[in-house]
Amino acid sequence: MRVCHIPCLEDNYSYLILDERSGEAAVVDPVEPEKVLQVARDEGADVKLVLTTHHHWDHAGGNDKIRQMVPGIMVFGGSSDNVKGCTNKLENGDKLSLGEDIEILALHTPCHTKGHISYFVTSKHEEAQAVFTGDTLFIAGCGKFFEGTADQMYQSLCVTLGSLPKPTRVYCGHEYTEKNLLFAATIEPENEKIKEKLAWAHHQRQASLPTIPSTIGEEFETNPFMRVDLEEIQAKVGCSSPVEAMREIRRRKDTWRG
Repeated sequence: MRVCHIPCLEDNYSYLILDERSGEAAVVDPVEPEKVLQVARDEGADVKLVLTTHHHWDHAGGNDKIRQMVPGIMVFGGSSDNVKGCTNKLENGDKLSLGEDIEILALHTPCHTKGHISYFVTSKHEEAQAVFTGDTLFIAGCGKFFEGTADQMYQSLCVTLGSLPKPTRVYCGHEYTEKNLLFAATIEPENEKIKEKLAWAHHQRQASLPTIPSTIGEEFETNPFMRVDLEEIQAKVGCSSPVEAMREIRRRKDTWRG
């Protein structure tokens, strides 16, 4: 299994997931289909599936065009998310196969949108594990609560995604890492892992390189939204439960001007 980053729009990422044994591929949120399909051609990949994380235009807006460009392609999206161009609706726990090696598990991760799907991708013949989290989990952050609640985001981040193996690579929908870590440092100024990752992320961006992927394990060390189970984090934001802390940290992030 190989993953190719495809920068799109201003700060979005689409991804090409390639099964190297068969040459079959899936694309995640191909908002600029021409660009995505050019990468597929360069890789010698036969694109079979579109995996849409949620209905927002900067993720699903290329679906109709890619269906025109690749006749017969299947476009997947959450059953309750009204995804543009969707041909196959997914429920939590649904499974897909790609090529000879790759298995894809749909995880319902609502809050940013009510039908948001994250895709947990594994290989039968290697230990590679990856999750494509759209705008639910960002590196060191999370999406705004547009269609859901703090309780839903807690369940999506800390329970659903948090239960994945710690080495699972996290591929999110936007290049927000540097700003997210700057904010994370306002919650935990003494956290050395945040300081180290912020310095690394700054170096990556100065070199025009992505800061993605992270891992689930790293997120538990540096992402304030995934650290809300810790009593010391709750205390720092004047809360007494994980969900209260999730709500308060999101409130602070929404008004933060870093």
